[in-house]
This record gives sequence, structure tokens and C-alpha cells, in this order.
Amino acid sequence: MTDQNEHDDPIELGEDGAKRPRGVYLLPNLFTTGALFCGFYAVIAGMNGSFEAAAIAIFVAMVFDGLDGRVARMTNTQSKFGAEYDSLSDMVSFGVAPALVAFTWSLNEAGKWGWLAAFIYCACAALRLARFNTQIGSMDKRFFMGLPSPAAAATVAGLVWWADVEQWDPSGATWLIALYVAVIGLLMVSNVLYNSGKEINLKGRISFPKMIALVLVAGFISTDPDLWLWLLFLGYTLSGPILWLKRKAA
Repeated sequence: MTDQNEHDDPIELGEDGAKRPRGVYLLPNLFTTGALFCGFYAVIAGMNGSFEAAAIAIFVAMVFDGLDGRVARMTNTQSKFGAEYDSLSDMVSFGVAPALVAFTWSLNEAGKWGWLAAFIYCACAALRLARFNTQIGSMDKRFFMGLPSPAAAATVAGLVWWADVEQWDPSGATWLIALYVAVIGLLMVSNVLYNSGKEINLKGRISFPKMIALVLVAGFISTDPDLWLWLLFLGYTLSGPILWLKRKAA
């Protein structure tokens, strides 16, 4: 989840002296549109039974979502319009899409409890995004309060992707999957803190051994991306409650 809300939209004066918007910035909103398209495509692919394609589309949406805010800051093209558009795109790509893909893949077999689990996830994603927008500037930038919606979407989509590649039949675990999806949704609106990673200086230098390690990790993930990406985001999802329990025990 990114933000593009640093500056007001630019305005110009018309011949009558009235303020009129000049338009919207193309580059960051182009990436946001890409994320929105991926979320929409994931829904269509899921409806057609192409679950691997649907899951991959959600992961690609994450890439676009990570780029739009960075591009906006690098080019000084942040705007309130961009922030609102980004939130709406996130709702489709990381709220509606994962819920519907999970429902068409497995949860529909659980009847009303299946669609209830999908709705809980979808509603929690909306609440998470609304809370994030109201807390911008007031939270410690090192942490997110609640599981970020892109990570939640990846944790759901990763399971679907892995199961489809491995041709695993989820019918015997429908209730567990419903619980899995609902709990991930509830983690988004929890007060559990998650590391944001914003303290990492992407513009800084790193040692050559660390660079080699990053290359090796990327290569390792590429050997079986459906499994390792799912486990990576599942680990991040579990990290919040684990650290919360450690703080309580201390």
C-alpha cells in the first residue's frame, strides 16, 4: 500500500478567474491503472477457472502498487487524486480480487460460511485501507498497524497459486481455507504491528556479499515461485502475531 498524498493537485485560473484543475499526473496514475487492471483481470480469470493466472495477476498488481508511490515521489507528482485513486485500486486488487478468487476456487463449497469468510476478508480490506488513509502522518513509519492489504492478498493468492500448480484438491479442506481467509482479513484490522521496511535505504550502498545474497535469494525463489512466494508472505503474516506474543511475554 503506497501513498501519493504529499501535495495538492495543481490548479490554474480560467478566463473567468475560477480555479480549474489542470488534470492528473500521467506516470504514477498509469502504474495505479496497471494495478487496477491486474485486480480486474484476476477476478475474470478466477471466474473462468484460471486460478494460476488469477493469483499471478494479484502479485503483478503488488509490483505496480509498489511502483506508483515511488514514482510519484521521485518525480514530485504526488496528489490527492493519486492517493484516492490508489486506495480504490487497492480495494479492487487486494480486497475484492483475492476474496472472489478464493471463493470461486474453494469457498463456494462451504455454502453461506464460504461467502461469509470471503466477505469478512473483503470488508476488512476496505476498513484497513480507510484506517490507513486516516493515520497517514500519525503512525511510526517503521510499522504498519494491522497486516497491509497487499501482503494479505499475497498470502491468500499464494495458497491458490501453489494449490493450482500442484493440482491439490481443496475440497477436503474447505472449512480450514474459510478460516484461513477470514483470519487473514481480521489481521488487517487488528492492532498488531508489522514491520514496514521503510527504514531500509534503497538509495544507499550495500556490501558486495549482501548483493550476492540478494541475487541468490531471487534465484532460489524463481525455482518454485508459487511455493516460496506463498511461504514468504505467510511468514510475514505470522510475524506480526509472533512478535506481539513475544512483547506480551517480555
